[in-house]
Amino acid sequence: MKIFSASQIRKWDEATIREQGLQETDLMERAASSAKNWLLENGFGKFTIYIFCGKGNNGGDGLALARLLMQEKINVKIFILETGKSGTPGFQENLHKLQLLHCDLHFLPSAEHYPVLTRDILVIDALFGTGLNRPLTGNAATLVQYINHHASNIVSLDIPSGMLADDSSELNSCIRSRYTLSFQQYKLAFLIAENNMYTGEVIIIPIGLSDSFAENESSAFELINENLIRSILPFREKSAHKGNFGHALLVAGSEGMMGAALLAARGCMQMGTGKLTCLVPSIGYTIMQSGIPEAMCIVSGEKVIEQTTLSTSIFSAIGIGPGLGKDERTIHWLKQQLAQQNNKLVLDADALNIIAEKNESSFTIPEGTVITPHPLEFDRLFGKSKNGFERLNKAIVKAAELNIYIILKGHYTAIITPRNKVYFNNTGNPGMAKAGMGDVLTGMVTGLLARKLPLPEAALLAVYIHGLAGDLAAASKSMEAMQASDLINSIPEAWKYLLKN
Repeated sequence: MKIFSASQIRKWDEATIREQGLQETDLMERAASSAKNWLLENGFGKFTIYIFCGKGNNGGDGLALARLLMQEKINVKIFILETGKSGTPGFQENLHKLQLLHCDLHFLPSAEHYPVLTRDILVIDALFGTGLNRPLTGNAATLVQYINHHASNIVSLDIPSGMLADDSSELNSCIRSRYTLSFQQYKLAFLIAENNMYTGEVIIIPIGLSDSFAENESSAFELINENLIRSILPFREKSAHKGNFGHALLVAGSEGMMGAALLAARGCMQMGTGKLTCLVPSIGYTIMQSGIPEAMCIVSGEKVIEQTTLSTSIFSAIGIGPGLGKDERTIHWLKQQLAQQNNKLVLDADALNIIAEKNESSFTIPEGTVITPHPLEFDRLFGKSKNGFERLNKAIVKAAELNIYIILKGHYTAIITPRNKVYFNNTGNPGMAKAGMGDVLTGMVTGLLARKLPLPEAALLAVYIHGLAGDLAAASKSMEAMQASDLINSIPEAWKYLLKN
């Protein structure tokens, strides 16, 4: 699913109106009708509903929704933010239709006119839509803060009021919704971590926008869906042998951190890799051999990985980082590997922290590498970001500049390619915010690269299955109790689901 900017959404509306012979208010009617149906289907018709409208087209959607709900005999009150302006043509037309019904309508020029909000009231937020291009101030900001403070059930139409569709809203006054009924698609703002507190649960409401526009309009941003993942699933020939599925190397572990190495190794093997070798310090040899007997094990150093004569040319992909530690001997080994590496490479955790701390040209990340930082690791590498939008834009620049792939982990993990394309993942849940989950993902990406899946497909598939397995583990164990091992144990079920007809 492509993610369009606010200006592209406006063009999409215009294309739909032109192609389908509609009036602007016809599109508002569709949006209002879809929102009404969702509200009734989800039991909100029993509430007294207060609809807060601005004087733009989002407010016009709210007025149309009020009229449709009144026709369903639902108790509706309408409150219009008074700005001293007449409003858009679509707003004016819907206001006229509504006034013919002798509705309960109020204008809000200042705070003393705000209504009392109680817990049995459902608030519909239709104050500002995707056309907003600056933070709210004055009466608008005050009203948003009042609604947030007093209302317990808030549903936003299309986007929470005050949120900017294509820029950071971290310090803005924004409605904190329980649900956001987003028309036709996600907005980029919904996929940025600091906005999750405002959007609540995002519900996509189709309103029949032009298919041809969506197909032909390009976008740098895309939301991964099941159809895309099914199209890139690897195929296993009947006559295949283990040599057909690659040989992965994982360089991981140090004293007290062998669990990370074991989790990464288990994640790697669950991706169908033909063979796996783990390079670990001798202190972890027994742990690895007993914990994952399917993997081969080579030792280097006693408590940390040191220099070794191991040739890496025999491996089809290499993952480095989980539990590695930052001992000087390990740093020296990593420096040599980065300087001479020609394999498909995945860097995570301490491998990235070493590169960030050294900040030397000899620690340059090789072209074609996949790195898998969480936001803090990313900021250590490339400098602190003020907000999620700045971090995302910086990742796009760095991926192109260094010719690398960046898996920026988060609620909607972003896979950023060197060609200015960003894929957001929508599997996974907050229960995965625990130690070891990233180590599993490193192993999974390494395993799929070892199978010779190209990039970015290997990254997309690993991230999607990682999140899907997390969802399955949460369903079985609960988000609170699930651990990284539970996610690994759910990977087979995730594969079975995707591989079914």
